[in-house]
Amino acid sequence: MARAILFTCGAVRFAAKHRLARNLVPFPVKIHSRTLTTMAEGDAKTGSLKTIREGSAEILVAEHVFYNPVQEFNRDLSICVLTTFSRIYQREKSAERQRKNASDDATNGVDTKLEAGVKHENGLRILEALSATGLRSIRYAKEIPGVKEIIANDLSKSAVESIEQNVKHNQIEHLITPSYNDAMTLMYMSTKPEQRFTAIDLDPYGHPTRFLDGAVQSIEDGGLLLITATDMAVLAGNTPEACYVKYGSVPLKTKACHEMALRILLRCIETTATRYGRYMKPLLSISADFYIRVFVRIYTGQYACKKSSSKQSMVFQCTGCEALTLQPLGILKPNPTEANPQQIKFGIPTGPFVGSRCEHCNHQHHMGGPIWSAPLHDEQFLAELLQTVEQEDSKRLTTIRRIYGTLTVIREELHDVPLYYTLDRMCGILKLESIGMLKLRSALLHAGFRVSYSHACRTSIKTDAPIGVLWDILRCWHRLHPVKADRFLEGVPLTAILRKEPAKVYNTDEIHPDANPPSRKESLSRFPENPAAHWGPGTRATQMVSDNKMLKSAQNQNKRKQKRTPKGNSAEEESQNDVKADSESPERKVPKTITTDC
Repeated sequence: MARAILFTCGAVRFAAKHRLARNLVPFPVKIHSRTLTTMAEGDAKTGSLKTIREGSAEILVAEHVFYNPVQEFNRDLSICVLTTFSRIYQREKSAERQRKNASDDATNGVDTKLEAGVKHENGLRILEALSATGLRSIRYAKEIPGVKEIIANDLSKSAVESIEQNVKHNQIEHLITPSYNDAMTLMYMSTKPEQRFTAIDLDPYGHPTRFLDGAVQSIEDGGLLLITATDMAVLAGNTPEACYVKYGSVPLKTKACHEMALRILLRCIETTATRYGRYMKPLLSISADFYIRVFVRIYTGQYACKKSSSKQSMVFQCTGCEALTLQPLGILKPNPTEANPQQIKFGIPTGPFVGSRCEHCNHQHHMGGPIWSAPLHDEQFLAELLQTVEQEDSKRLTTIRRIYGTLTVIREELHDVPLYYTLDRMCGILKLESIGMLKLRSALLHAGFRVSYSHACRTSIKTDAPIGVLWDILRCWHRLHPVKADRFLEGVPLTAILRKEPAKVYNTDEIHPDANPPSRKESLSRFPENPAAHWGPGTRATQMVSDNKMLKSAQNQNKRKQKRTPKGNSAEEESQNDVKADSESPERKVPKTITTDC
């Protein structure tokens, strides 16, 4: 009987935390509401419920419930983005009503002042498809102005009961509707125009691709998708075959892997949307900590969908010097007529854009992609988002300093230049003494090229200069700081590149006035260090709320070590020793729970 009770409780907790199972059929275990009520009452009686405060929200959680403080930056940034989007959304709806002459009063039905925590009939209808404790939904309701309704959905019954409890605790029942449903089923049931959502937030544990089909169909025209992907090892090129299965693209192992991950995810969203005559417009794409997060608007238009191929490219990477070359899948050719001077013609490019061997080091190429090669961000939205961040209401956010610094670097990026190189890697390929970042940037600026950082890497070089110009600058630097002669071996990129003479002499001595960007001059929080050891998403086998949680590194210690039988021991003694060792293992001292992000 005791074992049966333990099994039932374990199944409840497994279902409550296994984010990956939220789109599957619930476990075939009969769970009575009396059992769940007894568990909740037991937690309350023993005082095991903990209070977590973040922003304006306060939630009550049991010890086994997952809460990851790392994601506070994610939630704070999402609040800033949705606040900005809410203002833009109201302006667009007001302009639409004026065009249609819906009423004599142009402002009829428009909320003149948007307030957080107040229901607005013409406001945003937000779906958080994977809510867990409901912390994110509660913060949205209390901190984002102009909200009509928030649906906090989860497949776990215990999670939905936790959401209901926290919604009542925060006194926002008028804004949040808890939902006990499969995330994909809920979105597929909301594809009618009058049932669609204004914004959908997808923050799963791992890859979000399984939810994209339902999301692009259940979002209203001009609506906002907020999507997180945490499977960075897959997106960064460790397992290209797995990335192709999940996202339909092949990643390359490059120093620009974080930006490539963003472009792979955006391309996946775009191809999913175009199946239904819809297309996307990225507002903000960010790589932070252990995940990537994109904010995109979805529109409807068959003609705009035809331009999708011109926004996607294959990527060729040299296996020696790691030079990158992009080849678009489609091109747009001007085809003006008297009736339509702006008419364009769709075509396909000739290629490939690279030879069988690299022109710089004579090595072969790897081919990856396709990736999204259009801009990652919208400049107008970024400008308005920074205004939101600078407002007094946003200064209460804990991570506001980091948000402002990151957005400033993003605004300084060259948005029309895909991918980037890194200074340390380029000098490492040539076994060259590292050149100062300001010196390299100055040489590019003096030569008439543009250059910027990428928010994804502190040593990044994002420039419109060809890779040959970068090698020429390093050849000039090699003259001042020569590489040792024994480094010049046959067949290595160093020999092929440095034996060539630079096409011209570049100025690396005089620092250009624009070489030091404003974000660096003002000492903004651009690339913050991890605030704690083992900073990451946690694992499904880690208790994130408990004070005595065990680190993954300690839990996996000696996991693969083979046990050897001492000489002279019988099979029975060996079995007893194994049982004793297992009972004393540190893994047995911590209950293994399945964790998800809330």
